[in-house]
Amino acid sequence: MGEIFVSMAGTPQGEVLALFLALMSALAHAIFAAVNKGGVDPYLNRGVINVSYSVMATPFALFIFPFPSGELIPLLFFSFLLHIAYEWFQAAAFSRGSFTLVYPIARGVGPVITALLALFVFSEVLVLSQWLGLLLLSGAIFSLAFINLGETKLAPQAKRGLLISILLAVCAGIFVALYTTVDAVGIRTAIDPFTFLAWFFFLGGFGFPFVAYNRWKKIDDKPEIQPLIVRGIFGALIAFFSFGTLMLATRIGKVSEAAALRETSIIFATGIGVLFFHEKVDLKRMFAILLIAVGAIMIEFH
Repeated sequence: MGEIFVSMAGTPQGEVLALFLALMSALAHAIFAAVNKGGVDPYLNRGVINVSYSVMATPFALFIFPFPSGELIPLLFFSFLLHIAYEWFQAAAFSRGSFTLVYPIARGVGPVITALLALFVFSEVLVLSQWLGLLLLSGAIFSLAFINLGETKLAPQAKRGLLISILLAVCAGIFVALYTTVDAVGIRTAIDPFTFLAWFFFLGGFGFPFVAYNRWKKIDDKPEIQPLIVRGIFGALIAFFSFGTLMLATRIGKVSEAAALRETSIIFATGIGVLFFHEKVDLKRMFAILLIAVGAIMIEFH
């Protein structure tokens, strides 16, 4: 099956498929972020999710797909470290700030940085209209965050915690760009893209879960195990789809375009915020969402 995706790289059919995969990744990632934000604790949520997808990926990594090549091993290791950092920053931001503040900031930082990295790493050149669309998309995503920030009433002593959550979200966004670029190199290095994905998910169980376990030991009123496991399994299934579709999109299409289109996840995340976290969407937010959509169209249809 991997050969089919590889054969479509650089073709018109591949461009259409990459667009579809990036948008599917956006929807899945919004759901994944809500799963990670909800529940008892973002650190524990993320740890259980990683353990779940690592267990599910184990038979594929060890018995179905080949051992990573000498070129792929350092890329997987580098990716492993970048994802641990990203997961920590995201969990720390989610534990301090609201979903509709933290998520847009984290997702708004990534596209422009990814496009710059793709220019140097993959020699991907965007035309002027695409850069304008990229800036429009990222700017509109940030505007959503600051609309929410402007309507947040806080005591003076709480402002410091809010600023920390914003800084953590920015750091998470930077690591999104870094891991997206490194993972795109990895999936292009692997002969079969599913080899990279299988080993990526397998290794994921050996990083952040230790951070989550350390967190677990410090909690006096420990949450029930069964709901955590259910959340972990569901989150793992969503993670397979979210990350897998994005990586396949970067394998057959442009990394910068796929990364930018994935950030339309904020549109889906806003809907989730309204439905599940009872957060408001007014005309200002709807206008920002419209600008995100316009930016995405400018990036893709140039």
